[in-house]
Amino acid sequence: MVTPHPLPEGFTEIEVFAIGTALLVEALLGFCLNGLTIISFRKIKELRTPSNLLVLSIALADCGICINAFIAAFSSFLRYWPYGSDGCQIHGFHGFLTALASISSSAAVAWDRYHHYCTRSRLQWSTAASMMVFAWLFAAFWSVMPLLGWGEYDYEPLRTCCTLDYSKGDRNYVTFLFALSTFNFMIPGFIMLTAYQSIHQKFRKTGHFKFNTGLPLKTLVICWGPYCLLCSYAAVENVMFIPPKYRMIPALIAKTVPTVDAFVYALGNENYRGGIWQFLTGQKIEKAEVDNKTK
Repeated sequence: MVTPHPLPEGFTEIEVFAIGTALLVEALLGFCLNGLTIISFRKIKELRTPSNLLVLSIALADCGICINAFIAAFSSFLRYWPYGSDGCQIHGFHGFLTALASISSSAAVAWDRYHHYCTRSRLQWSTAASMMVFAWLFAAFWSVMPLLGWGEYDYEPLRTCCTLDYSKGDRNYVTFLFALSTFNFMIPGFIMLTAYQSIHQKFRKTGHFKFNTGLPLKTLVICWGPYCLLCSYAAVENVMFIPPKYRMIPALIAKTVPTVDAFVYALGNENYRGGIWQFLTGQKIEKAEVDNKTK
């Protein structure tokens, strides 16, 4: 007879089940929505534009986040991490790679929208492809650093998934966190802030607001902000006094990014939504021009 693995310290049966269920729902919903975004880009010719290539990059990264969340959900239902220390390192690397690629790709979309609406310049395929490759290589660089000794991947408080170890708060962690947050949160956030402020001013002059200019940045701050705050606080104070179940909340909020991004960048885009509808129903898109500007 197989006996269940003991509960992780600091969690009740219902809390472990609730976290696993939340991760599973986030993974399945986000994967389905972003998978639909990817398939529609591949199947519908009108959607294959340089600007939408950057939306595709976000969808690919977000699908990766969903896969990472699905593995965490499966482990949560088991009550332990079954893949060993090497699996933990791979899981941590994969989670950081896809998360950072998603953030960088969102900043790239903001940059493209600024030029589209404020300078009236069109993004070329070569530029879009270069930006996409740079976003992923840049994310890979920062994600591999903990594997090389700058920073460290370890178990989350539930001990059924892995991420950046913020429990020590030593000099190695502080220097890595400072560089990581500067280049992968503050700078992308600044790009998005300045780009969408310029677009907002342009829209206000014309009196025609084509999409909610504040939504992308709010998504970044609301979804990733709590996790960044937790990691930043760990750089100055010991966060281990916070109950483990509360330290899991920022990670759960961050895992909502794929679903939110799908509504912001694909389903919230009138033309991209039309392309998805064409893929699902076979009805032709009325507009010939398709870009990545949300309604």
